[in-house]
Amino acid sequence: MIDTTIEKLTCALGKNHVLTGDVVKERYHHVWHMDQSLVAKAVLLPGSTADVAKILSICHDYHHPVVIHGGLTNLVGGTETQSQEVVISLEKMDAIEEVDAESRTITVQAGAILENVQQAAEKKGLLFPLNFGAKGSAQMGGIIATNAGGLRVLRYGMTRQLVVGLETVLADGTVISSMKKLLKDNSAYDLKQLFIGSEGTLGVITRAVLRLVEAPNTRISALVGLNNYDQVVAFLKFIDKGLAGTLSSFELMWPPTYQVLTTPPASVSPPLPYEYNYYVLLDSLGSDPKSDPVRFQGLLEEALELKIIQDAVPAESATDINRFWTIREDVAPMVAKCKHTQQFDISLPIPLIGEIVNQIVKDLFRIPEVEKVFTFGHVADGNIHFVIGKSEQSDTLINQINHTVYRPLASIGGSISAEHGIGVHKKNYLHISRTPEEIKLMETLKMTLDPRNILNPGKILDLK
Repeated sequence: MIDTTIEKLTCALGKNHVLTGDVVKERYHHVWHMDQSLVAKAVLLPGSTADVAKILSICHDYHHPVVIHGGLTNLVGGTETQSQEVVISLEKMDAIEEVDAESRTITVQAGAILENVQQAAEKKGLLFPLNFGAKGSAQMGGIIATNAGGLRVLRYGMTRQLVVGLETVLADGTVISSMKKLLKDNSAYDLKQLFIGSEGTLGVITRAVLRLVEAPNTRISALVGLNNYDQVVAFLKFIDKGLAGTLSSFELMWPPTYQVLTTPPASVSPPLPYEYNYYVLLDSLGSDPKSDPVRFQGLLEEALELKIIQDAVPAESATDINRFWTIREDVAPMVAKCKHTQQFDISLPIPLIGEIVNQIVKDLFRIPEVEKVFTFGHVADGNIHFVIGKSEQSDTLINQINHTVYRPLASIGGSISAEHGIGVHKKNYLHISRTPEEIKLMETLKMTLDPRNILNPGKILDLK
């Protein structure tokens, strides 16, 4: 049956669009694991929505499992594969079809890389505000499928808030297309929301209409030192109010993180000394080149006078801004310090972050195999990341660390996943963030749209 499936897929797509044998082994399932050969029956390279529909129609008929690959930056095992599965890679569907400056939208195929989308918008004097460290490789289909967040959620929201229209292929090959450019369309169910954040388990996203905004005339950044977490919350409220809606990012780093990101082999030297308990990197996107810097500087000076903050260094040029944000966006120095890593992206109520994170860190260091803990996050939206360095990679240790990080979340209304999704690695902990009734409804949706369980099987949910 498997060989018949591959034969029919080859006939439908052409042999140049179906990779098998040693060519498959030359590929990988994640950008951090390029040294590990991809395990899959075949890799399919569709060039259009029609091609994706053909693939899924055939795989549905033969009950053949499919895993969808985008930029391969997923952090929860969403692109991991097994030998009997075929991979749909959307890398050839990378076109930016249209930038409509009047409607302030951009129409893209699923394989379009985020940084290319940003640059296309910029050429028209517009901004696609989604931004994060993997922008040079992450593809829009995967970004939408995981409802990615990033550095500007505070102002512009998650990916969900930036998707205007969507085209998706269901498990049986049916194409659901609503590529409208309307910001307001209240005609019954908003079906695109089913697929945003569904991690490819309900359908394969092929095209999207995305929302753009007018490009800012000013960008101002600063790095701030604070001594206690109450000051962090107070400064967030103070600066957000003072900037009157132009605060775009408010990133928090704990001392071990700041130190490793500003010492060799990191490429950036420390703008502030290593003497504070918290470091905040903030960004403001504004419209007035004359008044915006003056207001920003005045607010920093006032915060110092009020002793809300202990120190601050503003970026004095575009070069400084890039240097400051390289500190936050480059996680490689943290990973390089660890023999093995385990990463988390949890959500917490903002007032509780200081207390809960400190307790989690203490509990982690009680585990003998834990060697390093790096903590940072988008504190303005309650999203905290952990990069945990450890001496081994056993399942027992993975589970122990998972339990330590996730254990406090249920009682405080937290989430096991702020922006990376569930995939394979977090599905056993989904009950911490979702009620049994919610999980049952998810299972109903999955079995309704994908009754043969061929789309990313084993991701998010375990269905029998």
